[in-house]
Amino acid sequence: MKILTNFLATALTLLLFASCEPEADLFRQFVIRQGEHYSTTHIVQSLQSNSLKFDAIFDASARYHFTEEGFQDSKNKLLGFSDCNSLHHENSARFAWQWFNDRLEIYAYCYVNSQRVEKFIGVVNIDEVNHYELSIKGDHYIFHLNHQEPVSIERGSVCQTGVYYMLWPYFGGTLPAPHNVTIQLNINN
Repeated sequence: MKILTNFLATALTLLLFASCEPEADLFRQFVIRQGEHYSTTHIVQSLQSNSLKFDAIFDASARYHFTEEGFQDSKNKLLGFSDCNSLHHENSARFAWQWFNDRLEIYAYCYVNSQRVEKFIGVVNIDEVNHYELSIKGDHYIFHLNHQEPVSIERGSVCQTGVYYMLWPYFGGTLPAPHNVTIQLNINN
């Protein structure tokens, strides 16, 4: 009976302490200020893997409209990495996004031997957590969004070893952010 009493007391104590601990918020906020391209949290970091897994949340600030309609389909960059010891405008892979046709569209966005390649992946909702995975499999970049079919883009230069540096949120192409844009990111690697 004493063993059962000690067990129950220990279990209740552990439950009490466990329930008092708030769940850790592992998301980091990135803000791209109005009139800027780069986010305020600008980090220089290498990636020690050939894959990148993360969760992202876009809030209502992801909605924007340009007065010059020709720029509305410009891709904004979310997260990715350079490839093959080269600059990201030579070889890189990352997720991109745009507010187009009143929806938040997600794209695979790569530079392959200095040529830009884009492929539509899917649509995500504002204020929802979405899971992204980007990996190198042989001579292809593989993009996964949530549980949808993966999208593949062929790599230009297959290298056995390489330094991959992280590519962080960036607004544009040509035009900067028309207002502050906030993105929450949680890297799962």
